[in-house]
Amino acid sequence: MKFEIHPPCEQLKPYVKHFVISENDDPHSYKVLPGTSLVMGFQYSGGLSYLQNDTAVPLNPAGITGLMDTYRTFSNTRATGTVLVIFREAGAANFFENPVNELFRESLSLEHLFSVGVLNDVKERLSRANDDNERIEVVERLLLSHLREVPADLMIYRALEYIHHSKGAIRIAELASQLNTSQSPLEKRFRKVVGASPKKFASIVRIKNVMAALNKNDQDAAAFLAGYYDQAHFIKDFKAFTAETPEQYLKAKRQREQGE
Repeated sequence: MKFEIHPPCEQLKPYVKHFVISENDDPHSYKVLPGTSLVMGFQYSGGLSYLQNDTAVPLNPAGITGLMDTYRTFSNTRATGTVLVIFREAGAANFFENPVNELFRESLSLEHLFSVGVLNDVKERLSRANDDNERIEVVERLLLSHLREVPADLMIYRALEYIHHSKGAIRIAELASQLNTSQSPLEKRFRKVVGASPKKFASIVRIKNVMAALNKNDQDAAAFLAGYYDQAHFIKDFKAFTAETPEQYLKAKRQREQGE
């Protein structure tokens, strides 16, 4: 198994966090937890699918997955190789004309965003690439050719900073107040640029911080961050996020630690 992280070129750094080259010799299934970034993928060998209602849904060799608020199970065939583009949290919107919230909970072919001719050219160039650096250069050229001159929405960048600083434990009314705006325009602009509502995005950040605290055995921090309206609500969200209850997650963590 191979999972290598590569930095983007200078021109793409404001929009792309990093590239990943992922290769798997053997077929297997794996769980992907929700993140705060949109992800674009290009398979240069093999294929991928994801489970939806216990049915395998094949992924297009060139596709994009929007923000998710639940885990998703993926499977790869034998000898699968993929170039992944991990966007920055407000980065993907600079390459597409449509609001990125239209991709929420979706894994779609890039034919929805780029022409078939362009994608066929990328596919051909990837098939001829001799190494990982050449593969990344192919994808970088695609992104650079579609980079749009869009003024940065500074309010959204400040909103992201406030959400992360609070570890996701911030009410949207309070967030809007700190930004000297009202909830409606904030939510509209946030969804368009980031890919989900600020409330949904904050919930993803919050549970990721709960998990980080649990992984560090910081029960006090986890309990504070998990201060939902009620315990049942928290457990429901945590299970949708990880496929486990907090108790099951901690039990599995202890078993892993004991097995090391």
